[in-house]
Amino acid sequence: METLSVSGLRKSYGDTAVLAGLTFSLRPGECYGLLGPNGAGKTTTLRCALGLTVPDAGDIRLAGLAVPAQAREARLRVGVVPQMDNLDPDFTVAENLLVYGRYFGLADHAIHARIPQLLEFAGLAGRAGAKIGALSGGMKRRLTLARALVNDPDLLFLDEPTTGLDPQARHLIWERLKQLLQQGKTVLLTTHFMDEAERLCHRLAIMDRGRFIAEGSPREVIAAHIEPEVIEVYGEPGESSAAEWAQAEAARYATRVEVTGETAFCYVTESRPLLRHLADRQGLRYLHRPANLEDVFLKLTGRDLRD
Repeated sequence: METLSVSGLRKSYGDTAVLAGLTFSLRPGECYGLLGPNGAGKTTTLRCALGLTVPDAGDIRLAGLAVPAQAREARLRVGVVPQMDNLDPDFTVAENLLVYGRYFGLADHAIHARIPQLLEFAGLAGRAGAKIGALSGGMKRRLTLARALVNDPDLLFLDEPTTGLDPQARHLIWERLKQLLQQGKTVLLTTHFMDEAERLCHRLAIMDRGRFIAEGSPREVIAAHIEPEVIEVYGEPGESSAAEWAQAEAARYATRVEVTGETAFCYVTESRPLLRHLADRQGLRYLHRPANLEDVFLKLTGRDLRD
């Protein structure tokens, strides 16, 4: 099945360009990530691809069908996990799956046959008769994922699927998503968690102000846009200031330095000279690590808070 292809996608609201000519496609069986700060256009991209928002320009084909012209038919072949849970609190766990399955024209007996398997997958076996209000946040999120699979789609849209979950719940969701990818499902994922993107995505795009500013596998993006090693330098409380040290000395050792509050982020291609220097400095602590996707994200989109 053709999954999703987007070409020249544009959307504006008034004078503000939310999407400025996006072009990308999903390969069958991969997880493709959309990363970006608030307002970058991630959710608008998903809404346009599903035919829920009409773009100003561009060509979209979802499940082999033209969108928005054939969006309703295309959505029958797709599973969606929205940013916010929209489970019906008046229904039980099983009833939520049953009613949702009917939207796809599935017969009740076919849905009932799938419910035990879906609940087992979601770690909710034995909860079929539970009311939604009795579930934890992690349980609700897993049920929303199970609901997205009720029509056995080949393509899943996941809009920030683990936001607000504790680490245990996040890891369980990740394991379930890995299982789906192993089964050959294709996933379009938006997330603010860089470790999530590194774990799950075969390819990803970092977007800002409606444009892609980097694209490739996580390793390719890191290698192309950031120095390979990072040394974070902190001042001991009441003693040395990392910011003052960075201003006076860091440029001698680091390719690039960013100071945020009392932390100096030193990006280096060769770490040994700086590590030797820090070993002899009193009042400074440091953390030496490989560069990661979060470093790239902050370099390309900035450290300023977005509302």
